[in-house]
Amino acid sequence: MCIRDSLKDRLGERIFAPGIAIHDDPLRPRGLRSRPFDGEGLAARPLGLVEDGYLRGWLLDTRSARQLGLASNGHAGRSTGGPPGPSPTNLYLAPGPLAPEALIADIAQGFYVTELIGMGVNMITGDYSRGAAGFMIRNGERAESVAEVTIASTLPEMFAHLTPASDLAFRRGTDSPTVRVEGMMLAGA
Repeated sequence: MCIRDSLKDRLGERIFAPGIAIHDDPLRPRGLRSRPFDGEGLAARPLGLVEDGYLRGWLLDTRSARQLGLASNGHAGRSTGGPPGPSPTNLYLAPGPLAPEALIADIAQGFYVTELIGMGVNMITGDYSRGAAGFMIRNGERAESVAEVTIASTLPEMFAHLTPASDLAFRRGTDSPTVRVEGMMLAGA
């Protein structure tokens, strides 16, 4: 079963850690992807996808909404070479209460990722594996730089153990604060 298909029947269930919220806001002033209407001409509106860790909705165009027996929620995107499809606008993970420094303060040994390399999500199994570079965390402090390592987990495990920091800044169409993800595997030299 595909990870995407497994989410289809989980509306209303907790799939993220408590406190996690993910929003898409096509009406955000000066947002890079702000728009009053979607790619099918329907009025765009803000949408809470995840609230307190619970899956509350999906980005839907007319076709995908019909397949789910729902109504479009004004999140169709259009490109130059194909039909409309579900698309985010100004998507973001809501910030948490702690500064990034507070998130790493109790980590005896960990890894602070500053760069991800390549693609690494298997949408069939939910397996996640990416090349990474960054800094080791030792006794709550950033230590030596590290490159050419691999981080790995599964999407459900990452979702369940994710903690956002308070440093959200809106710079792109998809934004996130610094996040802490417990229990990922680290491999490399």
